[in-house]
Amino acid sequence: MTRTNRRNFLAATGAVGGSLLIAGTRASGQIRGANDRLRIAVAGLNGRGQSHIEGWLGQDNVEIAWLIDPDQRVLQRAIQAVKEKSDGQSRPKGAADVRRALDDKTLDAISVATPNHWHSLITIWAAQAGKHVYVEKPMSHDVAEGRVAVEAQKNYGVVIQHGTQQRSSAKTAGLHQAIHSGKFGRLKISYGYCCKPRGSIGHQSASDAPSYLDWNLWRGPADLDQYHANLVHYDWHWFWKTGNGDLNNQGTHQLDVARWAIDPDQTHPVRAMAIGGRFQWRDQGETPNTMFGMAEYPNGQQVFFNVRNVNYEGYQRQVENEYYFEDGGRIVRNMYFAKGSSQGEPIEVADGRVTPGGNWGSFVTACRAGDPSLANGNVTDAHYGCVLGHLMNNSYRLGEQVPFNRKAGRFGDNAEAAEHFGRLHATMHEGVGIAEDGNHYTVGPMLTFDPATERHTGDHAESANELLKDPNRSGFEVPSAANV
Repeated sequence: MTRTNRRNFLAATGAVGGSLLIAGTRASGQIRGANDRLRIAVAGLNGRGQSHIEGWLGQDNVEIAWLIDPDQRVLQRAIQAVKEKSDGQSRPKGAADVRRALDDKTLDAISVATPNHWHSLITIWAAQAGKHVYVEKPMSHDVAEGRVAVEAQKNYGVVIQHGTQQRSSAKTAGLHQAIHSGKFGRLKISYGYCCKPRGSIGHQSASDAPSYLDWNLWRGPADLDQYHANLVHYDWHWFWKTGNGDLNNQGTHQLDVARWAIDPDQTHPVRAMAIGGRFQWRDQGETPNTMFGMAEYPNGQQVFFNVRNVNYEGYQRQVENEYYFEDGGRIVRNMYFAKGSSQGEPIEVADGRVTPGGNWGSFVTACRAGDPSLANGNVTDAHYGCVLGHLMNNSYRLGEQVPFNRKAGRFGDNAEAAEHFGRLHATMHEGVGIAEDGNHYTVGPMLTFDPATERHTGDHAESANELLKDPNRSGFEVPSAANV
């Protein structure tokens, strides 16, 4: 099993030097016509990986050439299923190690649906190998590796598309173009919700990994020593070394939409903080099941975010976005409410600019054209949206415990933040039934961030900057941005 670094592989084979320039970018192979077969690999075959397989099988003249998963049972089931569903048109090879597929010079692209801690490294390796990349959200597990993925795309010219499907919606694109044009007045707050019920994961003791799982490859870059059954195959989301909590899980979609509405010349926020906790479950998970996060951009516009996973009678499921404007108007559930009005008007905007074909078809179009600009949800947008969530999460991770009450939030003179946190607190206290006595919130500091350097400044900078890059295991190191 090779552990060849992707950059060394390219240097040895001369693949970069021999690649073809297409519209100012480097792309592997030759220019593809509309009817040329696209050969793609899928890495990570549970959950979203199944959706990727279905998505690619639904595209004309796309062959699933490789399937990759460190779980041999999952891998073999997927290989057989693809053969049957494609009527033999796709007869994929299987591998536990993604590098085997990336060494295939006839492979055009890879689709990444692994746990979060693998997303950026596979994206970077694939770019270095001249392969286009469709990568699930979040593209990055931390701030620094997201920047490396951006630089890899610049250096190797491949298509990188983020799995944020709203970027392929002409209606959503049209709404944001209308917001940017001032149709509703100047945007003040862009608000995202990831409120979907989840449950406790309980506790699992450390043990040996099962024989069918390649534990070394599953953990890859994650600095993990011991296996336990709450990691494989889904609940890794709720541990910091492998996941990012629901804020940068399901919430990545709504974070991306929220940031999309901010003025287009803005990149990263200059301030961010979060407050929340992991209530009621008392389980092994580390990430919050309840959170209110906020971030402010250099132009004064803000993003608020709400995570609420604890189920209760009367639970209101919200996976959506809202927009608040400086004149007091707001957009809630696709209705525009003028200041002081309780009667909303349906939103009517023209369709916006997207590459047709949905998230799967648009990626195929971009790959065949060798044109990264055709990606719906490109590498830069992916990075900006993911960093927004990482900064909120990092504030939470640096937080301190304070009594569970409405006054726990430390928002200074930000009345809107205090108001929206108050709504969340009322839900947790009165709806879920969390008692104010004996419970606490984790309140993160207000972190300041320099968008140009992607480093923290001011108070808490030293501890916050340590969270910008996860430690990596030997053999699975994410390269630096300067060396990618």
